[in-house]
Amino acid sequence: MNIMKLIEDRQKDHHCAKIPTIAFLGDSVTDGVFELKDGEDGRFDLIYDKENVYHSDLCKLLHLLYPSVSLNIVNAGINGSRSVSGNERLEKDVLSAHPDLTVVCFGLNDVHGGSAKVELYHDTLKTIFERLKNAGSEVIYMTPNMMNTVVSPLLKNERLVKVATACMNFQEDGTFDKYLEAGKLAARECSVPICDVHEKWKQLQSNGVRVTDLLCNHINHPCREMHWLFAVSLLETMMIDYNT
Repeated sequence: MNIMKLIEDRQKDHHCAKIPTIAFLGDSVTDGVFELKDGEDGRFDLIYDKENVYHSDLCKLLHLLYPSVSLNIVNAGINGSRSVSGNERLEKDVLSAHPDLTVVCFGLNDVHGGSAKVELYHDTLKTIFERLKNAGSEVIYMTPNMMNTVVSPLLKNERLVKVATACMNFQEDGTFDKYLEAGKLAARECSVPICDVHEKWKQLQSNGVRVTDLLCNHINHPCREMHWLFAVSLLETMMIDYNT
């Protein structure tokens, strides 16, 4: 991808080459939310850890490979965000920063619309991809992690158990798969590279890994260590020349 050429150019010439800008548009996982704790008035306190979110890990990898290169990182993840709200705030949160590359990752919240909203997810992602490309940004569609496949006994809050049950059903009955296939179709229609992290989680599951144990909230937020899977997968995607 051209983003790697921009990084290489910056390494060769700090005085004339631009500092590359990479934006990340998504939900709570992109935002940097990890655990949930019971708060006041029945609300949940969100535990943020911006140092261990996947785009921070990607920066660490890029700085390891290109230690002299500075990067502008735009974290446009918002807790609870769906693709529709991502499209609504695209100008304000992403396009205004003029990114060279934008990573788009939605689905964990969209899936709660059920099968009836799959087409909306496809159409909205396609609009986001087109708007980004028309603005001059490269785009990667990154599929999200798996959600819980069982309701963890560690969940004691009744409301969280209800959410976990819904997520488990969406994961297990194929609804989530329908969303991600629709997202990949939108990406192919827009010639957008796909970083299929969800498939890698499925490979782990098929090899006996208990994926629910890899979710720090036991529902849909991957633990800190698993954010490295996003980072490494993104780096692999970025290094592919899609013009050949």
